[in-house]
Amino acid sequence: MATKSIASATVRAVKKRILPSRAALVLTPTAVKKVKEIMAKEEANGCIGLKVGVKQRGCNGLSYILDYARTKDKLDEEVKQDGVTIIIDKKAQLTLLGTEMDYVENKLSSEFVFNNPNIKGTCGCGESFSI
Repeated sequence: MATKSIASATVRAVKKRILPSRAALVLTPTAVKKVKEIMAKEEANGCIGLKVGVKQRGCNGLSYILDYARTKDKLDEEVKQDGVTIIIDKKAQLTLLGTEMDYVENKLSSEFVFNNPNIKGTCGCGESFSI
């Protein structure tokens, strides 16, 4: 996985909830729309979806990174929803179980947001988290 990510991501600790799917990750309609926009430009370059991984970073330990997926490794998890494909890196799978991926735009930023019930703590800016 490349060290430079294609989009920024924030994490939010949320209370435990039951998701309607058995998928490791559920996308909101706005996240699906944004992934489709991103992938429309890259599918001709051999991309099969977006890949979510984790990286040691920030004041709380881990942060999510997003990159283009050209292949799916044997132990990676594949989530298909509403015509988009998300590949979850094997190192990120346990941190994402039951998580909702959203896309949020406001006057100051636009980013993917991971609403994660597994997070025990986050840094003040929401960039890094601990499980």
